[in-house]
Amino acid sequence: MITIEDKERETGKEMVMTLIKAFVCMVLIFLSIRVPEIYREYPFLGKLGNGFILFLGPSLVISVVRLVVIYWYIQKHRLKKSIKDNFILGINRVVSILNTVFFAIAFTYLFDVNPKDLVFSVSIVAAALAVTFKDYIANMINGLIIMFSDRLSLGDHIKLGEHEGKILDITLINMILQNEDSDMVIIPNSVAFSSVIINQSKQNTKKLSIEFDLSLRDTYTPEFLEGYLNKAIAHNSENVMEGGLSVKTIAINKDVAIFKVMVLLKHYDKVKERGVRRLLNTAIIQLAGGPVEPEIH
Repeated sequence: MITIEDKERETGKEMVMTLIKAFVCMVLIFLSIRVPEIYREYPFLGKLGNGFILFLGPSLVISVVRLVVIYWYIQKHRLKKSIKDNFILGINRVVSILNTVFFAIAFTYLFDVNPKDLVFSVSIVAAALAVTFKDYIANMINGLIIMFSDRLSLGDHIKLGEHEGKILDITLINMILQNEDSDMVIIPNSVAFSSVIINQSKQNTKKLSIEFDLSLRDTYTPEFLEGYLNKAIAHNSENVMEGGLSVKTIAINKDVAIFKVMVLLKHYDKVKERGVRRLLNTAIIQLAGGPVEPEIH
């Protein structure tokens, strides 16, 4: 897990880079004022220097604002166990977008593009892009909203539709999850934004659930199944809430009854959860073959 100290070290490196950027910008400003001989001999170098100033100036201001915001955020959460990495991620994404805009403006300056023509051209291009890539733009906006939300954080274990896993990254287009099989699941931000998300990391407990069906001929009741499955996980009960196992009937069809067993775990631990799930699956499989006592190892 990334700690506050790690973030402070990263912020320290970024401050050094910002100081270097400020030094380069001041040197270029000094050269543009003094106009050295090489600028007179090669006018394009002067224009190139002015273009860099046009980019570095606003970019430097944005970098300073970004560092101040991140430093304030880290100090605010110093007494907490962790900080919301997605907030810092959102700041970084916004800064990247603004730097791209500044670079585009500086690049057009090199070719003596009229500002009015530039604004008109950008407006037409932006309108065309908004129509053509509206899904991507919606993903970007939804991604930024998710990044600045206090409901989701990098590292949270969530359930989104049929997918469940840990949030590894949130880009401007997708949310990337790592599921129980260590597979990478890529979900568009618009889908994540419009879906019901269960954030299991925000809960004090972790809920484990398994659906299964049994033949009606065996006449199993939810009470019997609860007692049977409680015995199955008896040796792994240190991670299970007291009275945290329950069985409910989902549906009764012509030949089978569909049940769901739910277990409340004290803490989210993938290894312990896998052990409890394995014991329950083994007990259910044994039960499907006949009413026998589960083997407890």
